[in-house]
Amino acid sequence: MDDDGRYEAVRSRDERFDGVFFTAVLTTGIYCRPSCPATTPKRRNVRFHPSAASAQAAGFRACRRCRPDTVPGSAEWNARADAVGRAMRLITDGIVDREGVSGLARRLGYSSRQVQRLLTVELGAGPVALARAQRAHTARILLQTTELPVTEIAFAAGFASVRQFNDTIRATYARTPSELRAAAPRERAAPGPGTGGIPLRLAHRGPYDARQVFDFLGLRALAGIEEMTGTRGSRTYRRSLALPHGTGIAEVGEPSGGPDARWLPCRLHLTDTRDLTTAVQRVRRLFDLDADPYAVADRLGTDPFLAPLVAARPGLRSPGAADPDELAVRAVLGQQITVSSARKLGGTLVAAYGKPLPAPDGSLTHTFPAAETLADAPLTELGMPESRRATLRTLATALADGTVHLGPGADRDATEHALLALRGIGPWTAGYMRMRALGDPDVFLTGDAGVRHGLGLVGAEPATADAWRPWRSYAVHHLWTATSTPETTTPALTTSEKH
Repeated sequence: MDDDGRYEAVRSRDERFDGVFFTAVLTTGIYCRPSCPATTPKRRNVRFHPSAASAQAAGFRACRRCRPDTVPGSAEWNARADAVGRAMRLITDGIVDREGVSGLARRLGYSSRQVQRLLTVELGAGPVALARAQRAHTARILLQTTELPVTEIAFAAGFASVRQFNDTIRATYARTPSELRAAAPRERAAPGPGTGGIPLRLAHRGPYDARQVFDFLGLRALAGIEEMTGTRGSRTYRRSLALPHGTGIAEVGEPSGGPDARWLPCRLHLTDTRDLTTAVQRVRRLFDLDADPYAVADRLGTDPFLAPLVAARPGLRSPGAADPDELAVRAVLGQQITVSSARKLGGTLVAAYGKPLPAPDGSLTHTFPAAETLADAPLTELGMPESRRATLRTLATALADGTVHLGPGADRDATEHALLALRGIGPWTAGYMRMRALGDPDVFLTGDAGVRHGLGLVGAEPATADAWRPWRSYAVHHLWTATSTPETTTPALTTSEKH
């Protein structure tokens, strides 16, 4: 898309491009999302930026009407496996705040100078500016949804000093932190499940098949770390989170607006508010909120085999993982058994080796066992053959010592190769981890029983899957849902997870 095409998207207020690029207006000094409802500026007064950080670095401040800092992340970073895509996933997880630019560069295997150059060329801003824009957004949330002292918010959002915090807030929002907080009463009505904590609206792009996602997660919820409450259409998914500075509880509500809803209500209870950015991003990855359903539908919806499925389930998602290491262990734990049996084993594993929360929260009592704990654990409580327990310990050891890295900046190809080199892990398990733990939108589980069943229903052949790139993970979920009943979205997984 060239700038003229971008301007046409702005003229039509096309929300498909929210988060993909940002519009800066020279005459007002404000930058907006493409779908901003304000009067469309003249073409000669408009400049386009690939990121909010780029617009801020150029001296523009965020529009108070369309809130460009709250848009979904670009789906490009989920699809791309290159250094820039990996860097963006790491930055959104808060790695620059925790480890600095040198830590980001080390995880990518590049020098700090190379990382600076790569990001500046593509995004118009380096890692520090990108992280600063994210800190500003975190600070705004804390200012407008909590009663924390301003000084405490500055450090919780990741700023190194109160002065840096004040300067950034004024530059980004054209208000002081106190003025931003004073504007909160009319903005604070961000509904969410439960009470207390930090209420949020987790935006997504386009239609969202919440029923499919909540069914998928509910079918697999592990006792002690996850629960699904309420009835279909008004459910709340709750889970514990192990975070860099402490623990948290995430509560995400099933939106009542159906596929046309534009955000999920969420509430986060954190033992340390410095974990807000990381917690938000992990929930977003779990619920696949940064996907581009329009791009998926454009590709899969024109396929003669998948078109009816895509039309029937607009906004279908490919759920990721809140904790990639946890997902990997659960994938191995569920090999060759049904989903219900895997849930029982997972609950036993959590009770035996999970880390207790500071205080139970409903049925949530633990965080998932750390890889270091499982690496040396006997696992006899699971009642599994020694060969399968050995596979779990082998995986846990590889995760603990860094032989296998599943974090947001992982190289997907290298990680899959490392997984396949571990005894007891085959192509299906490695592919499932790549799809969910690494958030790869282009994984096709060829040997999956549910996929084979779905292919049979639509009359497709495995060879047709190449035509579904780069969205084959979504094709897999469409094939799984094609075999569903009204009671469960993906009963075929009871069979498919026997691999």
